[in-house]
Amino acid sequence: MKKIDLSSWKRKEHFEFFSKMDSPIFGIVTEVDCDECYKNSKEKGISFFASYLHKSMIAVNSVEELKYRIIDNEIIVFDKIHAGITIAREDETFGFGFVNFSQDFETFNAELNNEILEVKNCSGLRLNNDDIKKDLIRHSTIPWNSFSGLLHPTNIDRKESVPKITFGKFAVRDGKRMLPISIEAHHGLVDGLHIAKYLNEFQNQLNAKQ
Repeated sequence: MKKIDLSSWKRKEHFEFFSKMDSPIFGIVTEVDCDECYKNSKEKGISFFASYLHKSMIAVNSVEELKYRIIDNEIIVFDKIHAGITIAREDETFGFGFVNFSQDFETFNAELNNEILEVKNCSGLRLNNDDIKKDLIRHSTIPWNSFSGLLHPTNIDRKESVPKITFGKFAVRDGKRMLPISIEAHHGLVDGLHIAKYLNEFQNQLNAKQ
């Protein structure tokens, strides 16, 4: 990781402007075409969730601005961003999980499956040191419903800089499976253009055969 020199940073004024707001978080709700990813997952006998989560993480790591974090009043750029996830249990609770990112799907999927088992075999939120990490994206999934809007519980913290991505249940429209997605980020670090770059690369990954 490296530290941004605020004095020469092109976003200095943007960062200072949005950081003064009570809540500097902004976000959008949209959808992506997950049809190819779904078909490929079923053909290969792999988890659709694991597949699109991995593709999301590839896209996240392709956008530098999604790697910016506020730490001790400084802007840090991480070399790699990992996956924070929520995992549902049969007792209708959920727990938090953490999966190290790897460009290799098999490596990522193996760690994801281990983490799922860990969460399902314990109780509570499973809060640990991973909860205070900054080099992650917080992913949630609402697999029961599609959505066109979303509201997260949050503390009003101007220094909260870990983006949140939420997926819903895909809806079939015009013969295509469309996956709803919400993404939120600190506007002092991330603009709509950077979210668009993430979404564009995510769509490219979803369309890929691997």
